[in-house]
Amino acid sequence: MRSSQSASFRSGKCAILGAMEHNDSGSHSNREKWAGRILSGLAILALSIDAAGKLIVPELMIANSPPLGLPADPAFHRMLGVVLAVCTALYAWPRTAVLGAILLTGYLGGAVSAHLRVGSPLASFTLVGIYIGVVVWFGLWLRDPRVRALLV
Repeated sequence: MRSSQSASFRSGKCAILGAMEHNDSGSHSNREKWAGRILSGLAILALSIDAAGKLIVPELMIANSPPLGLPADPAFHRMLGVVLAVCTALYAWPRTAVLGAILLTGYLGGAVSAHLRVGSPLASFTLVGIYIGVVVWFGLWLRDPRVRALLV
């Protein structure tokens, strides 16, 4: 172990901070970082489009959504758009990406729950939240050494 790394552990820093300080380990290649950035970018794009739709044209979102038992009120859909936009922005910003991923997991879990409750088709509607959640977390795992340090 490097002397600076062992000194940081002796000074009371946790393993996560140690991983952040030395993120150029040989086990994490540039290819993995870029794959993580691309996957994260795809998730951010999809979530941003959904949030923008809820914010800009909530009436269109209401008209084209399956009946989930949610209020057909544009203000309600705008509020969902704000929540999704904030969670996505937190995920997009590297310093708050873990918090954003946790919040997005909760948001997407609510979407899965709503679809399960009304019996939406499993693969095409209900599990979309799971698919996006997997992309969010796998992209974060590839691009963030703190997440890898927790899961390896």
